Amino acid sequence: MIPFSKILIKDNFTREDIIRLLTSENEDRSALFARSAKVKEENVGNVVYFRGLIEFSNICGKNCLYCGIRKGNKNANRYNLTDDEILEAARFAFESNYGSVVLQGGELEGEAFTLRIERLLHRIKELSDGRLGITLSVGEQTREVYRRWFEAGAHRYLLRIESSDRELYYRIHPSDKKHSFERRLQALYDLRDTGYQVGTGVMIGLPFQTPDHLAGDLLFMKAIDIDMCGMGPYIEHADTPLWAYRDQLLPLEARFDLALKMIAVLRLMMKNINIASATALQAIDPIGREKALKIGANIIMPNITPGVYRDDYKLYENKPCTDEEAADCKNCLEARIHMSGNKIGYDQWGDSIHFRERN
Repeated sequence: MIPFSKILIKDNFTREDIIRLLTSENEDRSALFARSAKVKEENVGNVVYFRGLIEFSNICGKNCLYCGIRKGNKNANRYNLTDDEILEAARFAFESNYGSVVLQGGELEGEAFTLRIERLLHRIKELSDGRLGITLSVGEQTREVYRRWFEAGAHRYLLRIESSDRELYYRIHPSDKKHSFERRLQALYDLRDTGYQVGTGVMIGLPFQTPDHLAGDLLFMKAIDIDMCGMGPYIEHADTPLWAYRDQLLPLEARFDLALKMIAVLRLMMKNINIASATALQAIDPIGREKALKIGANIIMPNITPGVYRDDYKLYENKPCTDEEAADCKNCLEARIHMSGNKIGYDQWGDSIHFRERN
C-alpha cells in the first residue's frame, strides 16, 4: 500500500486515494490538514473574501427531501423581501467594503421572477457604481434566463448538485419532472457556457451516503472544472422526510470532521479555486468556519439579510447568527478571521484565480 505521505504530494488522486484521505485519522489527518493549509497559502494566499449574503425569500417551488424551506413544509413561515429591503442590504455591503454580495432564495421560475432578478441586478450595479460583485444562487433556470442575468451584471453562480451520484440524488429528491438530475447537471454546463464563474457543492454526511459517494463528488467537481465550491455538513430538519432516517446518521461531530476533510482534499485537487467556509460548520462547532479557513477555505459569507427574517430561512436546524444584525455579523467575523491567521480582502471581488487562468 502506498504510504499516506506519498498520496499527499500526488498531482492526481485516484478514487481509492481520496477515500484514504477522507477516512484518515490521528497523524494522517493532521498531515492532510497541514498539507492543504500549505497548498492554500501557496495558491490563493491567506486572504479571505466576503460575500454579503442576502437570503431574499424562502418561497420555493421545489420539494427536496432534506430542506426546511421545501414547498411541502406547511410549518415554514414564508417571507419575500421587498426590492427596497434587498437594495438596502446591498448598500450596507457596499458601504462596508465587502466587495461582493450573494442573492440567494428558493428556486422559482417564470418571467415575473426573471424580470425581478434582472431589475435588482441593474439597481445593485447602479447603487455601487458597478463596484459590487454579484453571485446568484436561485437554482435551475433556462439558458436564456442565465444569459439575461449575466448581461444584467451577475458574474458568479452557485448551483449545488447536492450529490453527483444519480441514485443517491433521487434518494434525497422526489422523482418527478421538477427534480431532474439531468436538468441540474445541464444547468451547470449552461452556466459555464454563458460565461459565469460556476460553483457547486454537496451535503456531507447524508443518510445512505458513503465515503465512495464523497470521493465521486470530488472527482465530479474536478471533471466539470468548477471555479468555486460551497459545501458543508448535512444537518437534519424535523419538518423534512429525511428526518425519518436521523438514527442512521453519523454523529454531528463526525459529519463536521468529514466536511473539513472534504474541503482539505478539494484544495489539494483544485489548488486555485474559491472554497467557501459554510455557515453550517458553525452550527456544529462554534469556531467551525475558522477551522475551515485554516485548512483550505478562502470565502466567507456574512449574513446581511435583515435580522427579522433570518430565522425563517431555515434550511436546517440550529442555524447560527439568526439573532444578529448585519453590523454585528461584520464585527464578529472580522475578529474571527484575524484569529484564524487570515486577513480580509476588503473592497475586492475576490474572483476565482482558477476562472481567470482558465479564460
